[in-house]
Amino acid sequence: MNQRQVELALKKQRLQLRSAALRSEFAGHALALAPLFAVGDSVRDGALWLRRHPEIAVAAAVILLLTRPRTLFRWTRRGVVAWQAWSRMRAWVEARLAWLEARRRFMQ
Repeated sequence: MNQRQVELALKKQRLQLRSAALRSEFAGHALALAPLFAVGDSVRDGALWLRRHPEIAVAAAVILLLTRPRTLFRWTRRGVVAWQAWSRMRAWVEARLAWLEARRRFMQ
């Protein structure tokens, strides 16, 4: 091996050691987020279960409609408003990202 190859091998080794240290540090920081991820996983699991068992949601809606129709209509209205807001926000974000991507390509 010539001197240049030795230098490159040493540089590669130092970079690998630095990457390992950074991965370890990142894993330590990520532990603080574990409870938040656990809640997110639980919500996702609940949503998947509800998709597999839609009859439960329908039964709950029928019971609520028969016992408390105003409550059902109020929550339905809130759900529709939330869905519309989500759709508009998502469309705006997608348009903004497309604009930024086009701008980035133009600037290159």
